[in-house]
Amino acid sequence: MKELFKRSITGILYVFLLLAAVFLSTDAFDFLFLVFGLTCIYEFKKIIKLSGYYIFIAFLAMWWVFIYLFEGLGSEYKYFILIALLLITLLVNLSLIIKLFNNKKRKYSNTQRFLITLFYIGGGFIFLTMIPYQKTHFAKFVIIGIFILLWVNDSFAYLVGKSIGKTKLYERISPKKTVEGFIGGLIFSLVAAYILARYNSDLNIFQWITLAVIVVLTGTLGDLVESKFKRLAGVKDSGAILPGHGGLLDRLDSLVFAAPFAYLTLQIFEYVS
Repeated sequence: MKELFKRSITGILYVFLLLAAVFLSTDAFDFLFLVFGLTCIYEFKKIIKLSGYYIFIAFLAMWWVFIYLFEGLGSEYKYFILIALLLITLLVNLSLIIKLFNNKKRKYSNTQRFLITLFYIGGGFIFLTMIPYQKTHFAKFVIIGIFILLWVNDSFAYLVGKSIGKTKLYERISPKKTVEGFIGGLIFSLVAAYILARYNSDLNIFQWITLAVIVVLTGTLGDLVESKFKRLAGVKDSGAILPGHGGLLDRLDSLVFAAPFAYLTLQIFEYVS
């Protein structure tokens, strides 16, 4: 009971902090995810034993370019740089998905660890921060909607899996995840997407449903990717910053991994509309 109370209080404060940053101002939103990004890089750096602190300098430089300098660049440079970062981040994430299902143990060099951290964690946070910045306004309900879709998926995947789950999803990496839980989380996320479409006009119902499928699939893969890194490192949690929840990366792994895929999906919606 004490552990449940601790988890509940931490979860409520975490959600309050996210929502307050979104509604307070764009600067508060940017700053919160900059701090989150640095924290998750620190946690992931320990997991994969990345030496040195150049990764923080590289992330801060990349953050400054894409969050603050980006809008001042000419359009001919802007989209080239953006597409380059998006492609690299997606390629790194896709390579991690391939390695997720590869049983061979592979040792990474320090340079490879640096690049994985910079684009898997750093790139993920940059695209997570860029998601609500639409051409005409700051689409706060879109980013909140993505939070909601992943929270619903996580909650109902756990509840359904605990209640009726029997078929393991990927036991070698995450023994508690089940196929039934995954399907339950996806179904309830689609219901949440339908409700979001009824009350928000930033995206239509088809777009919300599509976005739900994308973030649930990639978010689940992101959770498994982080679980594999932790299993290889022989640790249970990425850290202990959140009482009852472990590290910050343990809470944000799905969101960070799904962010570039969600950003690409939203850009396609904007292009074809």
